[in-house]
Amino acid sequence: MAPLQDIVERNQVWPRMAAKYGVSNPVPPWKTSLDGMCDALDHAVCDANIPDLKDRRDEEDSLTATVYADLPYPENQLVALAHSLLTRGVIDETELRERLASVRARLEA
Repeated sequence: MAPLQDIVERNQVWPRMAAKYGVSNPVPPWKTSLDGMCDALDHAVCDANIPDLKDRRDEEDSLTATVYADLPYPENQLVALAHSLLTRGVIDETELRERLASVRARLEA
């Protein structure tokens, strides 16, 4: 999954970014949104492709221990969730790339 591999290779993890920009908060600003997304997915019952709590956590544990083991928490959780959603067809690579580009454009504006 090319967009996710690009994220890993960029190595823009929160501890590095926080140090670069002089931010002292140890929790990334996007962590609350990630938690909210996970909560929403855990309660979703309308789409069979959306993993339930157990499946999501099992996939997250597996992916963070293997494919995304080099990323720190919570980046590995975020990328594992995106990986699961891509694999299940909830989002596609083109949509993910577009959303990432949109976020990057806002941050760099």
